[in-house]
Amino acid sequence: SATLILVLTSCHTNASKEDTSDNIMQVRDQEEESAVMRGKYLVNAAGCNDCHSPKILTPQGPVVDSTKVLSGHPAAMPTAPFDGDALKPGHWMQMAPDMTTYVGPWGVSYAANLTPDSTTGLGAWTEDVFIKTLRTGRHLGQEHGRQILPPMPWQEFGKMNDNDLKAIYTYLQSLPPVNNKVPVPLAPDEAAKLAKR
Repeated sequence: SATLILVLTSCHTNASKEDTSDNIMQVRDQEEESAVMRGKYLVNAAGCNDCHSPKILTPQGPVVDSTKVLSGHPAAMPTAPFDGDALKPGHWMQMAPDMTTYVGPWGVSYAANLTPDSTTGLGAWTEDVFIKTLRTGRHLGQEHGRQILPPMPWQEFGKMNDNDLKAIYTYLQSLPPVNNKVPVPLAPDEAAKLAKR
């Protein structure tokens, strides 16, 4: 009967819509998983853990703390004593034993928290803000934002294509968030107060 045909057609149409919706979601999930894997590859190849991951110091040297991956300089860790000459142009740059703090003519810089924690990391950052930051070398990609300090090689990261930067962002957003408020950088005059006499 006409009613039966209408019901069967309606069911088929609804099932088709659901199948299409499921397929779209599956494709999106696969694309995101692919972006995460690409981002992880790029982050590891670029050595981001060298500076941005706290370390456990072992007899064989520093080893990344797997519970704090890419969470930046530990908030509770005091700045290690350093030679004040490092603040003078033309002298050696110095780094802390766990490689999350650096001293040079710019002052003291601390590796940022790259995890998606919404208050202390990149959780509130959009993909656009992340890319602009790496392209401009300015915090939050703002024209008058704080300059990204050495040794962060933002100039090199800024040359990556959009797809690679988006993949890195996607990977960082997939990490477990770590609440870790990294100290603000110290200008040379403030840093001088911490230098060894």
